[in-house]
Amino acid sequence: MGNICRSPTAEGVFRYFVNEAGLTDQIEIDSAGTHAYHNNEPADRRATAAAERRGYSLENIRARRVQDEDFERFDYIITMDRDNRAMLIEQADERHHPKIRLFLEFSAGAEEEVPDPYYGGAAGFERVLDLVEKASRGLLETLIKS
Repeated sequence: MGNICRSPTAEGVFRYFVNEAGLTDQIEIDSAGTHAYHNNEPADRRATAAAERRGYSLENIRARRVQDEDFERFDYIITMDRDNRAMLIEQADERHHPKIRLFLEFSAGAEEEVPDPYYGGAAGFERVLDLVEKASRGLLETLIKS
């Protein structure tokens, strides 16, 4: 939503996996929110701390809102939950709808959505990292196969 918790966490984790795979030159990664609540702010300090404990950096990630150009620029538009997906489906031209996907579609798990940890405690940020790590591996596998 505001691009300070889940999305920058996913960007930082996925960027790490892409770098480890040696694919930085081939895969462009960026995060954005459906709202401009925190435009140009860094990632939430709790998200940053949780990511750093696992070796991921959220440094230099600044919140921004999804722009119409993003639908042209990116092959995948990944959302954390169904509400944000619905907002992007409404914003995007119909031809871009297939590229708007839930992140956990790339993870073999029972959950469909990455929960928003903003109003919770530290355990919520750890749970987000657990889910994002699995989905990042699955997304990277998908990209490598395609």
